[in-house]
Amino acid sequence: MEAEYGGGGGGGDLESSLLSGDSQFDEHRASRIRRMASNTTSQLAIIGSKLCPIESLDYERSCRLIENDFLKQDWRSREPVHIVQYVILKWTLCFLVGALSGAVGFFNNLAVENIAGVKFVITSNMMLASKYGWAFAVFAGSNFVLLMFASAITIFISPAAAGSGIPEVKAYLNGVDAPQIFSLKTLCVKVVGSIAAVSSSLHVGKAGPLVHTSSCIASILGQGGSRKYNLTWRWLRYFKNDRDRRDLVTCGAGAGIAAAFRAPVGGVLFALECVSSWWRSALLWRAFFTTAMVAVVLRALIDICRSGKCGLFGKGGLIMFDVTSADVSYHLVDLPPVIVLGVIGGILGSFYNFVLDKVLKVYNLIHKKGHGYKFFLAASVSIFTSCCLFGLPWLASCKPCPAGLSEACPSIGRSGNFKKFQCAPDHYNDLASLFFNTNDDTIRNLYSAGTDNVFQKSSVLLFFVTSYFLGIISYGLAVPSGLFVPVILCGATFGRLVGMLMGSHSTLNHGLFAVLGSASLLAGSMRMTVSVCVIMLELTNNLLLLPLVMLVLLISKTVADAFNSDVYDLIVKLKGLPYLESHAEPYMRHLTVGDVVSGPLQLFNGIEKVSNIFHVLKSTGHHGFPVIDEPPLSDTPVLFGLILRSHLLVLLKKKQFVCTRTVAGSEASIQLSADDFAKRGSGKHEFIEGIELTAEEMNMYVDLHPFTNTSPYTVVETMSLAKALILFREVGLRHLLVIPKSSSRAPVVGILTRHDFMPEHILGLHPFLCRSSWKKLWFRKLNSSDLSLFKK
Repeated sequence: MEAEYGGGGGGGDLESSLLSGDSQFDEHRASRIRRMASNTTSQLAIIGSKLCPIESLDYERSCRLIENDFLKQDWRSREPVHIVQYVILKWTLCFLVGALSGAVGFFNNLAVENIAGVKFVITSNMMLASKYGWAFAVFAGSNFVLLMFASAITIFISPAAAGSGIPEVKAYLNGVDAPQIFSLKTLCVKVVGSIAAVSSSLHVGKAGPLVHTSSCIASILGQGGSRKYNLTWRWLRYFKNDRDRRDLVTCGAGAGIAAAFRAPVGGVLFALECVSSWWRSALLWRAFFTTAMVAVVLRALIDICRSGKCGLFGKGGLIMFDVTSADVSYHLVDLPPVIVLGVIGGILGSFYNFVLDKVLKVYNLIHKKGHGYKFFLAASVSIFTSCCLFGLPWLASCKPCPAGLSEACPSIGRSGNFKKFQCAPDHYNDLASLFFNTNDDTIRNLYSAGTDNVFQKSSVLLFFVTSYFLGIISYGLAVPSGLFVPVILCGATFGRLVGMLMGSHSTLNHGLFAVLGSASLLAGSMRMTVSVCVIMLELTNNLLLLPLVMLVLLISKTVADAFNSDVYDLIVKLKGLPYLESHAEPYMRHLTVGDVVSGPLQLFNGIEKVSNIFHVLKSTGHHGFPVIDEPPLSDTPVLFGLILRSHLLVLLKKKQFVCTRTVAGSEASIQLSADDFAKRGSGKHEFIEGIELTAEEMNMYVDLHPFTNTSPYTVVETMSLAKALILFREVGLRHLLVIPKSSSRAPVVGILTRHDFMPEHILGLHPFLCRSSWKKLWFRKLNSSDLSLFKK
């Protein structure tokens, strides 16, 4: 298991010092004991459907902020034309991310509508011929084959593509990297697998996978080509650092939502509100430009389909949807139903998260048993879903087609509000109209205005209960799947049901209640407000709904926050991703960094023997090492800086050695370039095992001074842990050096990484904190009267 830190030491045993009150307590002895213990926090996490090692990203370290002599000289040598190239490159990549994301979003929508449409047409034709057994066999069989195909390519080609991908993108933008998270294989499997899974009538969406897909596109474009296939370009080297790639992936995440819902402004706000941990005004402009490109591409492609050039099912899907009601009017009497909608939506959303969390834990246990169990789980859910979708409409009674309709009734061979199913001519089955459609088209039916008398209360209630729990059990399978659309679908059904129950007590039509219901359940489950508000308005193209949508969002989120966290935070924790929150836990204010830093500490001298470097890199997985200057290079041992594992590997690979223990001249690094130290693609790393050195080279030395960051962030060991966390997160650090308060001690106490801020690590070092009133006690200033709480 690889560690992210170079080790460290801590202060005294906090629990003993707090409880004993002994002024003669040997703090230095306890500090030495603490250094003996390593951070045992797990550095594995579930990425997609596979357990993978994870590492931290260094968003502070870019080619402009790393302060060592070698890279500073490279930066000073750049001409103004290089700065212009860098700026042009940023905007060009944003344009490409937006254009490609829009094209992929349109292709996904068209593919799902046509694959699912053909399936429904064949099934409906058999129903018309009264071949009900064969109709079910074709329907269930096609669903089964599609889902097994999606599972197979996910399990065997790219397990990282499973799920929505939003938790992984959110963790990446927080500073967590994992293998294959943005690889080309993941991108391809995400696109193809999402189409197959959604087409299989599974209650999953394609919005989450589109966010991951667009982020993959952004990451691949920002990696500067491929060394493996000799596709590298010197002009792309400016993006070979974590910070610029983070910004581009942020734009990609916003482009994914824009492509899924044709909501460019909503996409920007989603990136800001939901997935991004750092934001600035310059990034806002680039994200907006990216999503604007998505909107332009989508509009151009949608116009082609509206001209009839995309086949029988070319006009389906949410991105083709325009208006729910041309004229919206509401009065004071409509506010109580809207408030009720918000309260119930908050309760249902939090309960959705609670049940989903339990189901995902069970699924994780099943997935650990092997590939066969993953296939069996997917097959079971597929068969159960097909039985529900085909069997439940038989419980509904047939209704005669309303007079004066602008669309065909019943709708045979195409999507629509009126499915014939088993009914007589000129009749339709309202429950089949909900179940026997793609999720997108069902949402369109529920949102449609002028359909207040189309659905029965019993049918809507049955569909709501079924879709609510099908959405829960469908997520977590080893296939690309999203949560957005299932939650929108459940919310729309719930909202329309409330509208039906309100009857004449409200002037709003049922389609508007469905829109408000979707907003309510989204806020209750995902806790997004501003972005959901704009997404719903852009999706329905109805600005008059703004006050009601804002009201229902605020109420729903407030109610849901009283019960649990948002669904993506729950999934991030369930996957084991070390996500750093924007706030410090209360108990962190009463701990110092010296209380949590752990060891053993690995140090290098400014001029270090090659064999020592090779041994340390081979025997540890640490990624950062303090560099110390000792006499005769300095009067006393002093901290010179911090050097990264990746830089040490470059020096060993390029064999930048000197024969004697002396400071190398500037000509020693003439064989190196800044490109040698550029960050590789996400999840790609050099390994010490690939470096071969002779016995003579092992006895040589490396001058680390030109390649050491001479100004790493440092904190004194007495700083509060809460303050250190804020510094660590806001700056986007990977390593934070802890220095002693006394100059008589060693120049470095230890190194903090994100794993040292994880509650499991802190509570593992100080278990008495776990017993503090079920972890809900807001710690007061510790004194003798408080200590009795911990002694029990």
